[in-house]
Amino acid sequence: MNIPSNLKYTRDHEWVRTEGQKVYIGITDYAQHSLGDIVFVEMPEKGKTIKAGEALGVVESVKAVSDVYCPLSGTVIEVNKELIDAPEKINEVPYDSWIAVLEIADQGEIEQLLSPEQYQEFCSQEG
Repeated sequence: MNIPSNLKYTRDHEWVRTEGQKVYIGITDYAQHSLGDIVFVEMPEKGKTIKAGEALGVVESVKAVSDVYCPLSGTVIEVNKELIDAPEKINEVPYDSWIAVLEIADQGEIEQLLSPEQYQEFCSQEG
């Protein structure tokens, strides 16, 4: 299982890459592996304000339909349109295949996310 050291993580298996006030959000290698072949991604609307813990979108695989939860509060400023026609990219390169970019409302929320080491530990307990 791949857990890049430059990202933060959630217990719902989302990853977060921070670039100033912008954050890129996707699902982890663990999540895509658990879901199996991803066939559809429902993304949030650009301009939508979302609170941490609310549904950001949906990922549908051959096995299940799963909500993607927003790890941080903010406003959607971009969605990854590439995933509309090629949702399987999440399986192939999960950490390059972000679902949405948010302008975050509260920088302090980032501190509540899991470090790579904490996420590794969390996954080993789930498995």
